[in-house]
Amino acid sequence: MTKYINIRHLHYGYEPDTDTEILIIGTFNPDTETNKADFFYGRPKNHLWTLLPVALGEPDLKGQTKEKKIGFIRKHKLDFADLITSISIPKGSETDYRDSFIDGKVTEWNDVISIISGLKNLKKICFTRKTFSDIPNIKRMIEGVREHCKNHGILFRYMITPARIYSKEKQDEWSEFINS
Repeated sequence: MTKYINIRHLHYGYEPDTDTEILIIGTFNPDTETNKADFFYGRPKNHLWTLLPVALGEPDLKGQTKEKKIGFIRKHKLDFADLITSISIPKGSETDYRDSFIDGKVTEWNDVISIISGLKNLKKICFTRKTFSDIPNIKRMIEGVREHCKNHGILFRYMITPARIYSKEKQDEWSEFINS
């Protein structure tokens, strides 16, 4: 019999700053020994901490401290929320961060709409993914967020993932979204 373990989000309990104008929504950052991310999007193969500063004409923060990253997002009124609070997975699969793996193993969803409702200065939201063929549950949850944004006059956009590679195309899309 397969033993399952419950894993919470690495930043469980994190709340976006009330002055946030741009919210970046992702899926899940697991609280496991193998996850060395110090903050949202902090894994080595994620380039968000290059994309955001370059978009705003500031130095790259990839590999910088959590404190520097938090200072940057507060200065620019950016913040983060993830759709998933916890998952239950087979023991031994803690290093599988793929959304397609996680999608059917969610035990608790984050109430992102309540978070959004508490951000009175919020102007735009993006989700760090554009494709959904292998993640029907995540798709359903983010579609609810998109619909809420539509009904409340908040710009919503699906973005090229900041993970895997850094490219000019990716930088251009992120820069346009941040600066529009």
